[in-house]
Amino acid sequence: MNVAPWYAHYPKDVPQKIDSTEYESLAELLDVSFRKFGNNAAFENMGKVMTFTDLKKATNHFSAYLIHDLGLNKGDKVAIQMPNLLQYPIVLFGALQAGMTVVNVNPLYTSSELKHQINDSEAKVIIVLANFASALESILSETKIKHVLITQIGDMIGGVKGGLINFALKYIKKMIPPYNLPKSISLTRALKLGANHVFVRPTIKSSDLAFLQYTGGTTGVSKGAMLSHANLVANLLQVNTWMKSGGVREGTEVYITALPIYHIFALVANVLGSVSSGSQNILITNPRDMAGFVKELKKHKFTILSGVNTLFNGLLNHPEFKNCDFSKLRFGFGGGMAVQNSVAEKWLQITGTPLVEGYGLTETSPVLTINPLDGRHKIGTIGLPISNTEIKNFDDDFIEVAVGAPGELCAKGPQVMKGYYNRSKETDNVMRDGWFKTGDIAIMDDEGFFKIVDRKKEMILVSGFNVYPNEIENIISSHPKVLEVGVIGVPDSKSTEAVKAVIVKKDETLNEAEIIAYCKEKLTGYKCPRHVSFISELPKSNVGKILRRIIKENDLKSHTYAVS
Repeated sequence: MNVAPWYAHYPKDVPQKIDSTEYESLAELLDVSFRKFGNNAAFENMGKVMTFTDLKKATNHFSAYLIHDLGLNKGDKVAIQMPNLLQYPIVLFGALQAGMTVVNVNPLYTSSELKHQINDSEAKVIIVLANFASALESILSETKIKHVLITQIGDMIGGVKGGLINFALKYIKKMIPPYNLPKSISLTRALKLGANHVFVRPTIKSSDLAFLQYTGGTTGVSKGAMLSHANLVANLLQVNTWMKSGGVREGTEVYITALPIYHIFALVANVLGSVSSGSQNILITNPRDMAGFVKELKKHKFTILSGVNTLFNGLLNHPEFKNCDFSKLRFGFGGGMAVQNSVAEKWLQITGTPLVEGYGLTETSPVLTINPLDGRHKIGTIGLPISNTEIKNFDDDFIEVAVGAPGELCAKGPQVMKGYYNRSKETDNVMRDGWFKTGDIAIMDDEGFFKIVDRKKEMILVSGFNVYPNEIENIISSHPKVLEVGVIGVPDSKSTEAVKAVIVKKDETLNEAEIIAYCKEKLTGYKCPRHVSFISELPKSNVGKILRRIIKENDLKSHTYAVS
């Protein structure tokens, strides 16, 4: 296959190759945006607007604090654990332009999950929302964290409103569990201390690490994908080139960021995307509050709304969503999980704009493919490889398969990670001859559009989040009444898939409620089984390996699940 067929179907003005080295680092890109878009609104949250000038000032103060007050050095790891708040871009960009490596942490992590990521990343400082500080307290002594900064939801809102928000959450709604971190400092105090210094940006090379972005694996071990400044700059420029073909223009867009910033999709497509284009970004702190989310949408003539299938489906099923102002909306941008055809069709019906799907992984910074934004998208596909990106489907012998035949999707491009942090063996497992092996089975049609048909890895996809069976099995097997367990994904109308545990009992008194309660103590909510069944024996290979594929086949024969 000498000529990639997808180039003939590229949107107008999207070249096969772009200059992916336009900026040496994300810090250089930030400098350009701060100078160019100073008076433009950069971020808005809970009615508070922060301009690019405001963002630059706060970001510089935080950078100076890290360097001068904490004495951190270039390359030190800075962990961030909070939902979408104005604080996030401040500490995110502050750490990046100070030459630090950012470690994004899911706020919903249990103490054991948090401890693993903090220790594996070797983070020295963490900025945490007060609501989650108690979990940090429980494991802090078992980590090498030297500095803890705490923020509250209303801190950047400021004034009477910010104070009232903090008071209500702590004393009325009691949403902040008690914690004792006597050596911690408030983020607001840190910013004031940083203001006493003049920030001078250190030299940052394109090869320097920007993020340790954590992802799971078939072994269940969470690994840090090493994403360099070059990786992120390249993918941002690749995505922006595609976005321009959909009419996106500098200084005019209004992004809605409902997906969490700690997720690589929102981080690049939304946060870096909006900042690089001088656009306004509306941060949604709690998109699960669908009524509140829709109420916020009604306040804005938004132009770009990204999300996962479950988010779009939730909006479409809210009675007030149809009353939002879609007059400026260019498109909905779906990723993280497959966009269902029925959702895309209903989105077009209600909003009058397309819901286009893209594809990527944490290890690829993340975007590899996007559907055309000029009306020539194909529903049910993940689109075409973006500029500077080569994709092929290979069989188990690493021979490229024919057009229309299934094979493992493998990719090359400047956005592919440097490897997994301190895990050379795992890195070697996913790289071959310069190709990154995604673990997803795909087919390519004769026009170069790709479609994911299955997952080679045995991960379970719950609302766009990867869940790995081994991790769940390790937890459940530690229950004293469990003899053996196999974990599979089963169809679910709301989350695409749900976790199911199939168990052989050691103690006949064991029941479903007991297993679910046990898991809730040890796992983030989306990883917990929603279904539990009990059998007398699990299918195994000749060497005693539990065969999840057979478990799933047998389960689907004997159980029916509601799907949309």
